Amino acid sequence: MRGLVARALARPLVLAAAATAMSLVPAAPAAADSIVVGGFPVDVSESPWTVALSSRDRFGGTRAGQFCGGVAVGRTTVLTAAHCLGEEVLGSPPEQVRDLKVIAGRTDLLSDQGHEIPVHDVWVNPAHDDVTNAGDFAVLTLAEALPADSVIGMAAAGDPAYGPDTGALVYGWGDASGAGDYANGLRAARVRVLPDADCERAYPGSDDGRYLAGTMLCAGERAGGRDACQGDSGGPLVAGGRLIGLVSWGSGCGRPGNPGVYTRVSAVLRTLGWDPAAGQPKGA
Repeated sequence: MRGLVARALARPLVLAAAATAMSLVPAAPAAADSIVVGGFPVDVSESPWTVALSSRDRFGGTRAGQFCGGVAVGRTTVLTAAHCLGEEVLGSPPEQVRDLKVIAGRTDLLSDQGHEIPVHDVWVNPAHDDVTNAGDFAVLTLAEALPADSVIGMAAAGDPAYGPDTGALVYGWGDASGAGDYANGLRAARVRVLPDADCERAYPGSDDGRYLAGTMLCAGERAGGRDACQGDSGGPLVAGGRLIGLVSWGSGCGRPGNPGVYTRVSAVLRTLGWDPAAGQPKGA
């Protein structure tokens, strides 16, 4: 699991901007025993709020045009990564992508399970910084409503789910090995939220990006082997049944000392003025 915009070793975690329908950019090698990375297959019924972003026009029919992940936080509201919707990925502004859709309720991208819902409106965080990778989130408004049970709650600031060593799950259809092995079926990996100090040491500020504790969190295993990877950008990191992060960036996939970095959902709530106690975003 993890995605790519302009990545050599460090990357935001979306399929490569230059990828055509049949040409995907391989990721850096991961640990030898890793899968997705270090993950396992799951049925979408176990995480019905996990959705795929799709454009067959831009990414071809292979894997239903999937290029990023997302998470339903309202019946018509999906969060994803800002970099997923950049021109480096899509080749044009998102409003010019004629068939931008969210695929919901589908485990295997090659099946006809679930629904493909057109995206009615796109809002990309204008404060997204592609140097530090801060503010990496966007909001999609769907043309049709999802079932009420397809929505996950978001963890506000101070929620214990953000605490170090908390067990979490990251979901996606991205690279399952760190070597360009893209999954057709949804997968999940068990990771742990890591202390901010570990993340700051891993990413003090370089071409990779900079870890900023106020808007980011990182998760993985200190020994490596479990991680998100290419194609997972924008997907959910869940702890205690609540959304705590969106797959954003990192260095390699599953590498010791280089955990995955996620957009901190409490920072998204603060930026957008959403109140998780209300049960759904305003206007959702």
